[in-house]
Amino acid sequence: MFVDQVKVFVKGGDGGNGLVAYRREKYVPMGGPAGGDGGNGGDVVFEVDEGLNTLMDFRYQHHFKAKRGENGMNQKQHGKNAQPLVVSVPPGTTVKDVETERVIADLTEHKQTAVIAKGGRGGRGNARFATPRNPAPEIAENGEPGEALDVQVELKLLADVGLVGFPSVGKSTFLSVVTAAKPKIADYHFTTLAPNLGVVESQDHRSFVLADLPGLIEGAHEGIGLGHQFLRHIERTRLILHVIDMASLEGRDPYEDYVTINHELSSYDQRLDKRPQIIIANKMDIPEAKENLASFKEKVGDVSIFPISTVTRDGLDELLYAVADRLEEIPKYEEQPIEEVDERVVYKFEKEEAPFKVTRADDGAYVLYGEKIESVFRRTDFSRDQSINRFARQMRGMGVDEELRKRGAKDGDTVRLLDYEFEFVD
Repeated sequence: MFVDQVKVFVKGGDGGNGLVAYRREKYVPMGGPAGGDGGNGGDVVFEVDEGLNTLMDFRYQHHFKAKRGENGMNQKQHGKNAQPLVVSVPPGTTVKDVETERVIADLTEHKQTAVIAKGGRGGRGNARFATPRNPAPEIAENGEPGEALDVQVELKLLADVGLVGFPSVGKSTFLSVVTAAKPKIADYHFTTLAPNLGVVESQDHRSFVLADLPGLIEGAHEGIGLGHQFLRHIERTRLILHVIDMASLEGRDPYEDYVTINHELSSYDQRLDKRPQIIIANKMDIPEAKENLASFKEKVGDVSIFPISTVTRDGLDELLYAVADRLEEIPKYEEQPIEEVDERVVYKFEKEEAPFKVTRADDGAYVLYGEKIESVFRRTDFSRDQSINRFARQMRGMGVDEELRKRGAKDGDTVRLLDYEFEFVD
């Protein structure tokens, strides 16, 4: 089974908690705080493995969670950082955030890596909070939670050459003749249900990777037929081989086939209009093909056409030489255009995002939210009075109390933050 698109959940490891501890040794009175910091949580990392060619492993596992960091220890010992969770993916994998549709990574080269979900930072132990005013603090932080998100993982095959054309024009037969691949071949439409890859070597020992894609039909870019599922794989090919049944065994006109398939390619991605293309006039061993080829050449004008027969193998060597020659002229990967940057740099003041926001729930409770206040809340250890008092001071420093008073909060009103509720005390 060929799997080339999956949705998975990834989560970085949570950071370890800091420790509240004190140094207790004989003859060392007032030893002071000795709680260590927690370790950092592990990242979720995708790494390219050139030995893979599908996303099959993701079919059986949809959740990837890295381990959490170790908690801080006595004698100021730092908790162990968690190792990253490395997930192997095939070359040509693109990772997108499902919620924002932002491309997180585009992985094409062997051993290339990308951090998909960052692990949380470890919390600080009480040794970090010692001051002359409070030499023995009972304050420690919890570790930050790791980043969690749903991602769409897509595979776009990294083939040098892609075969396109209507069903039953002979693409799979061509692949089986020029490579060692053994695709399914039968006399009915859509025998190719998934892309097939093969390595071609010409007589002068030049090689390239050839991909046979499921047959396209009219309306493929709109989701009709099977080809629309695999159009994305054409994006990365450097050269397109357009296979046409020149004998018209299916009763279609070769020129109309040519126009229709090119329309489907450009409708899917306009950049494919500029992709180099070679036309393969297949099934030339059938008598009607020669007459159709002459008519076809008059209509298409000056384009590269190679008449072949996969049955008699006529014309194959000349075609493979031409393909190898064209590939030598085409760069391996398309360079993205670099936008021109104005040398005059103007620094614009941007107002810092508010540490919190306040809204009112249907039940009358005041709801606090915001990245900064939620982060401070998660790191607070509410089992210790000093930590609670510190959190109250931090909220006051952010201006939470003042803002709640402006909103009309009074003694006893409910204040909600994440899944927790507090009582407002004026």
